[in-house]
Amino acid sequence: MQKILLFIACGLIIISLSGCGNNATDKNLSTSGGDNEMTENSKGVVLYFSATGSTEKVAKKISEVTNSDIIEIVPKDEYTSDDLDYNDDNSRANKEMNDVNARPEIKNEINIKQYDTIYIGYPIWWGTNPKIILTLLDNINFDGKNVALFCTSGGSGIETSVEELKEYEPNINWLGGKRFSTSSSESDISSWINSLNI
Repeated sequence: MQKILLFIACGLIIISLSGCGNNATDKNLSTSGGDNEMTENSKGVVLYFSATGSTEKVAKKISEVTNSDIIEIVPKDEYTSDDLDYNDDNSRANKEMNDVNARPEIKNEINIKQYDTIYIGYPIWWGTNPKIILTLLDNINFDGKNVALFCTSGGSGIETSVEELKEYEPNINWLGGKRFSTSSSESDISSWINSLNI
């Protein structure tokens, strides 16, 4: 009798364990479905290059207003204050902006596959975008993405940069661009976001 009871008990344990296994499989399938759903309804991402910190401040505000992820575009060789000395013809920034083939390397890995809308921010150098933005476009596939540009600048607008980037990568759905100051409010950013009609 004891052997029979022991046999029944073992059987129940095996059935119970099998049930747990099935539940785990169902849970994984559910998680997988959730991931797919999240990809289909993906939010945006803010990509920004900031040599002095000004563009970073605006990028963070845009990320908060749009509830988007944020990724810094980090140069492999960080820019020093000497590199950014525009009065020195031999400074790194001046050399890069004078060289049509200059493509400063990006240190970090950037993946935008899951995003539909991308906000790209940068400071204005020599009236347009820094060459590291071209490095970004050369290495990341933005085809089919909605891309809005924003910049910080002491006085120059973003219009020249927008036109040059449209010509450089015509397959991207460019949404235009906007220049912000570090003191721009969330209301200013929200008005711009709403004007994009994303």
